[in-house]
Amino acid sequence: MKNYVIGLDYGTDSVRAVLIDTENGQELASNVSHYKRWKNKQYCDASINQFRQHPLDHIEGLEITIQNVIKESKVDPSLVKGICIDTTGSSPVPVTKDGTPLALTKGFEENPNAMMVLWKDHTSINEANEINELAVSWGGEDVTKYVGGIYSSEWFWAKILHIARQDEEVKNAAHTWMEHCDLMTYLLIEDKDLKTFKRSRCAAGHKAMWHTDWNGLPPVEFLEKLHPYLAQLRGNLYDETYTSDLVAGNLSKEWADRLGLSTETIIAVGTFDAHSGAVGAKIEENTLVRVMGTSTCDILVGSYDEVGTKTVRGICGQVDGSVIPGFIGLEAGQSAFGDLLAWYKELLMWPTEHLLGSSSLLNDTQKEQLREEFSDKLIVELTKEAEKIPVSESLPIALDWINGRRTPDANQEVKSAISNLSLGTKAPHIFKALVNAICFGAKKIVDRFEEEGVKIDSVIGIGGVARKSPFIMQTLANVLNKPIKIAASDQTPALGAAIYAAVAAGIYPNVIEASQKIGSDFDGEYFPQLDKVAAYNKLLIAYEQLSVFADPTIKISQNEFSV
Repeated sequence: MKNYVIGLDYGTDSVRAVLIDTENGQELASNVSHYKRWKNKQYCDASINQFRQHPLDHIEGLEITIQNVIKESKVDPSLVKGICIDTTGSSPVPVTKDGTPLALTKGFEENPNAMMVLWKDHTSINEANEINELAVSWGGEDVTKYVGGIYSSEWFWAKILHIARQDEEVKNAAHTWMEHCDLMTYLLIEDKDLKTFKRSRCAAGHKAMWHTDWNGLPPVEFLEKLHPYLAQLRGNLYDETYTSDLVAGNLSKEWADRLGLSTETIIAVGTFDAHSGAVGAKIEENTLVRVMGTSTCDILVGSYDEVGTKTVRGICGQVDGSVIPGFIGLEAGQSAFGDLLAWYKELLMWPTEHLLGSSSLLNDTQKEQLREEFSDKLIVELTKEAEKIPVSESLPIALDWINGRRTPDANQEVKSAISNLSLGTKAPHIFKALVNAICFGAKKIVDRFEEEGVKIDSVIGIGGVARKSPFIMQTLANVLNKPIKIAASDQTPALGAAIYAAVAAGIYPNVIEASQKIGSDFDGEYFPQLDKVAAYNKLLIAYEQLSVFADPTIKISQNEFSV
């Protein structure tokens, strides 16, 4: 008899569900739901880096996508054995004592501080700086040492501390906080005991400084020095954490009825999208999986013998079992990847968006058709022209820090910059410089891992950019001077979540076996073009020089400045 599982992947802009045949990994159905409130830019203020999402966007999307994949696939709902949810992170949500998201309670329906604080929200830079200063001065163990030695404003404690200081009503009304992947998992299961609910190991370890060295979350004494609320909150959080191959609970009667499934359906412990994406791409030891979308996450797994208690500077954490149980999961990434190019597109679209509307030469239908045509073709045409520009030509140099720097060495206060402009600089030159910048940022991450003794034998690319832009992927292969395989699946994180669900449901004995059996195949590979590698190395040195001007804390050896 056939068995099926569902992977549910919450991205920045939408949620997608895939229904997978556990025998061969075949995707029988998929469905995507865009967050309508987020699309309308509700609850956000980009000028202060505030990015919040309403839980209703996520709950509605869950119901729509799962109902649709069941309907489309026409499978017997009783044969859907498991569901696993992956989300962005760190994206914490305040909840009440019964686990209700605060934004769904009276008086908080329109309060951005009561909503999910999205991963890219950087309103807590000051709080992150405080955490970093205290970690090395409070007299106890440095609780940031397993998250690269630098705590980020993108992460759990900094965001909660900022909200607690900014909004007394939210602070007093929130019984506890949950990562998005935990919240969505909790909402689906029957057992609603918050204290015994199984929280995600990857979320806790990579973003909340959970580690067995200090028996879980940071000590009360440390949190007390930041704010009494955090010390109080710790008691309402959790002690243990769990890997995503384990069962969080069974689907509740309420949600079984809403989704048309059975209460026998297993719900696996939640996870982060990048980690499940790595599993979906058949990650192996010493393989770097780059999840490339609006931002990037770079995922590695290492053995206890290779990594052990050795700490890697300036990354987003190293956590036992966060990707594959039995291995140390290591995470790094860039705060902006596709987002940098999206910013440039929006910049160039400004005349079309603002001046076309006032034109008397076209009717409204023609204006909208022209706007859509420009939007659809802009990046395509820029790419074609950028590909024609020789690497040897004098090019602008750009930094990829349009949304701060995640790794190496998190610093969300740094800004992007562009240098070496001239009267001969055209739009395709700047586009090529921005593509180079995101690839140089990736190179610095690879260099950091290798400098710290973590071996990288191969690279796998997944995500929208990897699948859709040969130009970017070829540039990346040249800059890294490594071949890059491209995962064939369009929904690799959702596929990885489905793999976790298959293990939690008992269909496979472990994640490695399930991943090798039903993970994504590869449908392309990019190899370094040796005649261009040296030219990109020279441009990389210029990138490093500009980096020092933009962030004086960077230390680069003298020989890196000689071209």
